[in-house]
Amino acid sequence: MLTPGLDRERRLWARGCLAVAGLDEAGRGAWAGPVVAAAVILPPRQRNLLRGLKGVRDSKTLSPAQRERLEPVIRANALAVGVGLASARYIDAHGIIAATRLAMEMAAFNLGVLPDHLLIDALRLPGLPVAQTALAHGDGLVLSIAAASIVAKVYRDRLMVGLGVSYPAYGFVSHKGYGTAAHRQALLQCGPCREHRLSFAPLRAR
Repeated sequence: MLTPGLDRERRLWARGCLAVAGLDEAGRGAWAGPVVAAAVILPPRQRNLLRGLKGVRDSKTLSPAQRERLEPVIRANALAVGVGLASARYIDAHGIIAATRLAMEMAAFNLGVLPDHLLIDALRLPGLPVAQTALAHGDGLVLSIAAASIVAKVYRDRLMVGLGVSYPAYGFVSHKGYGTAAHRQALLQCGPCREHRLSFAPLRAR
């Protein structure tokens, strides 16, 4: 299992880029709910940062309990954390890539500070006039991106639990809007709600 490190951040810190933000998203493949992105700036001069963030890695490799435990640790160690999202309606109107970019741009804006450089999982953000590097599998390699992946996932999971209270028939509390057999059965019985992405299969075929 990959353990993300600080090599990318340290290279940028050595060049004078002290506000380096890692960005990642959660919910890109779900059938319902928004896509959520997070941005995390780690402190360049904090000793024992790797030790303080021990266990932080790609959110997909962690259990819900592990993510919930690590999320406040990330916030306590970070210089800044920002979150952004794009709704199901925006996804239907503009596509998931444009929606993911919007969520990431909002997350970067919500940091409250202007980053010197962005380290982004997979995507580039042409709408942001900030130096940036897109990294395939960045959440498994770069600690700030891994931290962002956890923040985004925890934020989205909590949001989907709330939507599960508003729309109890769909089981959002358990599957968080992803494509499970139970979710498909609920769609067959109830049809979509306003939080479903009508441009995604299997809703597109309805």
